[in-house]
Amino acid sequence: MFSPPKIIETTVFAKLPEELKWRGGRNEWVEGQPLGMPSRSLLEGPSFDQNGNFYCVDAINGRIYRVSANGEFNVLAEYDGWPNGLKIHRDGRIFVADYKNGVMLLDPVNGKVTPYLVRANLERFKAINDLFFAANGDLYFTDQGLTGLHDPTGRVLTYTESTGQGDGPRAANRFSVR
Repeated sequence: MFSPPKIIETTVFAKLPEELKWRGGRNEWVEGQPLGMPSRSLLEGPSFDQNGNFYCVDAINGRIYRVSANGEFNVLAEYDGWPNGLKIHRDGRIFVADYKNGVMLLDPVNGKVTPYLVRANLERFKAINDLFFAANGDLYFTDQGLTGLHDPTGRVLTYTESTGQGDGPRAANRFSVR
């Protein structure tokens, strides 16, 4: 009924150097994963900023990388977290989904990572996994932790930033469960 998909030849753009991979020792993230996987690095969240800079995160090593146009990995930030998603807002801010800490902000100039969202209203997150921005700027993210068919309490949240306009408390930042 349908023709087979077209084969697209690919090439490797960049490869994480061995010296940036986890070398063993105690690693709480690795110890908490089913079947002990993955072993040395977990790159996620590939994103380009408005200047064409390429970013990605490494959950196992708590790092955020900026990758040069020639494929060279540079450690932009290393912190006590498990970053496993990254998206860049249309205003240029860089948001990080951090399994351990919530939604974080990355300053691309000095590499500082600061908390942005650590709970929904008063409730702590299970563990943030990934994020996405809607066309209107609303932030959508998954809060799944170790949920699955055995525990179907994972959720998708949306967060609307306050514009500073409006009528008192109703103009405040808002969360919604989707």
